[in-house]
Amino acid sequence: MKPRVLMLPKWYPNRYDDQAGDFVARHVAAIAPHADIAILFATVARKPLPQLVDYKIDTELAFPIYRYYYQDRITGFGPLDKLLKLILYFGCLGHGYWHLQRTWGRPQLVHVHVLLRTGLFAWWLKLCYRVPYLVTEHWSLYLPERVVGISWLRRILTRAVVRQAAALHTVSEALRDAMHALSFRNAYSVVIGNVVDTDLFRPALVRPRTQTLLNVSAFDDAVKNISGILRVVARLRPTWPSLRLRIAGYGPDEALLRQLAQGLSLLADGTVVFLGKLPQSAVATEMQQAAALVSFSRLETFGCVLLEARACGCPVVATHTAAVPELFRPEGAFGQLVPMDDEEALAAALTSVLAGEVRPDATRLHADAVARSSPAHVGQAFNSLYHSLLDWAPVPHA
Repeated sequence: MKPRVLMLPKWYPNRYDDQAGDFVARHVAAIAPHADIAILFATVARKPLPQLVDYKIDTELAFPIYRYYYQDRITGFGPLDKLLKLILYFGCLGHGYWHLQRTWGRPQLVHVHVLLRTGLFAWWLKLCYRVPYLVTEHWSLYLPERVVGISWLRRILTRAVVRQAAALHTVSEALRDAMHALSFRNAYSVVIGNVVDTDLFRPALVRPRTQTLLNVSAFDDAVKNISGILRVVARLRPTWPSLRLRIAGYGPDEALLRQLAQGLSLLADGTVVFLGKLPQSAVATEMQQAAALVSFSRLETFGCVLLEARACGCPVVATHTAAVPELFRPEGAFGQLVPMDDEEALAAALTSVLAGEVRPDATRLHADAVARSSPAHVGQAFNSLYHSLLDWAPVPHA
């Protein structure tokens, strides 16, 4: 018998951004063969709504998805709007849960994806209906570099929500340890990585010889340090005139990064190309054709694109930060790691790639990605976790 699990994500693909929380959506898709699931999601509207709340019930997939959107500016007075939006958020979840109980049934387990409001609602369900909940955390907020942004009230509430959960799941050991250091602990803690579509991300039949580098990331330069990559490419270009950097992604710092690339004279001759937001299939094609994926990020709680590149047989140059080293065990086997913000080290690592000194074994790289993060592997791990929390015998997926 499959458990009935209600998913409560903080981030999930929606009408304003079809890639928001895509890592959560991939977890859900991997879990779907093992559980009877429904998704309840609420977020602030990025455009004015005709009324305070709008919602859509999507039944096109094998499981129902309830998406709620609530007004951003209600009175125009910031402090009051903040309180009213919090009330609207919980009101949306309450309405969705009431409707789900009537049409789908009461869950046996609630699976929270990213705290905190989601966890507070799950805790309320536990108190009212005795439904246990599981917390999954992806957020870099808990890493040492960002903990200054956690208020005292958030600390108290997070500590309580995590303690009351049936289990705490993190996507990396580094994130688990960071949460434990903040006393966000649970007696049952487990690490299960993110999902990589290893059928889509796979080596090309023939890998081209090229001097094209690829970066795939959100355009948040304070975290992803794309500007550092641009400076290194500008430094390497005189020695490697055929060098190209293709940058896929989107975000708030796109204009600043384009301006920097223009100032470094990298745009006019096509040395750097901004590709914009790409679908997963296009990202896979880029990885299959690149000499290497380069990431100069300062914070990563997992690093999906690093394993996606590995699944494509694409060499990776990344920073030795947060959870990244966990993906490169044993050290040196699956790519090159450089110190954070060390542009000299990054230039040296990329030089070794461009000089042809890095010769990846695509078959081995793909096999490792499958073993770590394929949908089947991750789905089965959650299947075992769910059944252990419910004291059921695990049901193998056929």
